Amino acid sequence: MNAATLRLGSRRSPMAIAQSRLVAQQIRDATGREVEIVGVTTLGDVSKAQLTQIGGTGVFVSALREALLNGEVDLAVHSLKDLPAVQPADVALAAVPTRDDPRDALVAHDGAKLADLPTGARVGGSLRRAAQLLALRADLRCVQIRGNAGTRIAKIDAGEVDAVVLAYAGLTRIGRLDAVSQVFEPDEMLPAPGQGALAVECRQADNELVQLLGTVNDELSMAATTAERALLEALAAGCSAPVAAYAAVVNDSLDMRAAVLSADGSRVLRANGRGTAANARRLGADIAAELLHAGAAELIRVPQAPVSTGNDAQ
Repeated sequence: MNAATLRLGSRRSPMAIAQSRLVAQQIRDATGREVEIVGVTTLGDVSKAQLTQIGGTGVFVSALREALLNGEVDLAVHSLKDLPAVQPADVALAAVPTRDDPRDALVAHDGAKLADLPTGARVGGSLRRAAQLLALRADLRCVQIRGNAGTRIAKIDAGEVDAVVLAYAGLTRIGRLDAVSQVFEPDEMLPAPGQGALAVECRQADNELVQLLGTVNDELSMAATTAERALLEALAAGCSAPVAAYAAVVNDSLDMRAAVLSADGSRVLRANGRGTAANARRLGADIAAELLHAGAAELIRVPQAPVSTGNDAQ
């Protein structure tokens, strides 16, 4: 590979561009290579249908991978939670930079906390978030909404919803922590697998670029998210299923918690385990097996949430 400018494929949303700029700067700092961001429009960005109707969050990934394999870009950056659990053979997950805060955050008028919301309040969020919200407060009306973070926050001002739940890391990246009224600890709301982490992909055959991108990889973040994705794969669950998981390194061990929920939050199956970073995939698969033994497949097969549907989802 020569020292030509690297073309980094990114979705065109403000958050995606912000994330891509972060990774581009990390690559420049680590390697001295120049990086140009190339915007790519995905089906998930233009369709108004619910994600569960158009293929789940993988619709945000496929166009970027096509641009990568067609040689239009050299690498691509995704929110890792958008990646399907099974990695294509011709695309390398070359790096997971140091993971940001994986927690979820509530955005509501006047800094209102979840406990402050009135009975029947309309709260926007994904199936996973809705199920956990309903487990905490069954009186809420959960609404699946789509659109970038700014669009979803604007729905509060427009009176379409009373609050929304978003990823804390995403709000950090677009400079909107001022909007956060409550941060949910994992004990209250487990994150989506991969939440807070970014994924850097390139062509598997481009060995030199795989090695170069490895300079921005964080081994602990890669191990934790590998365990979480292995759980999704073993559960045969899509990115939009009501599945939550979080793995973290604690005292040189990889500790992981996971949950599969009914859409209305009335059933919550939980499992946890501990392993090593080197055996991250095995840890995720073992926890998935425990959840499947407890009946998780039944909940995953029926992911439709008992919520109203907006024109925008996760």
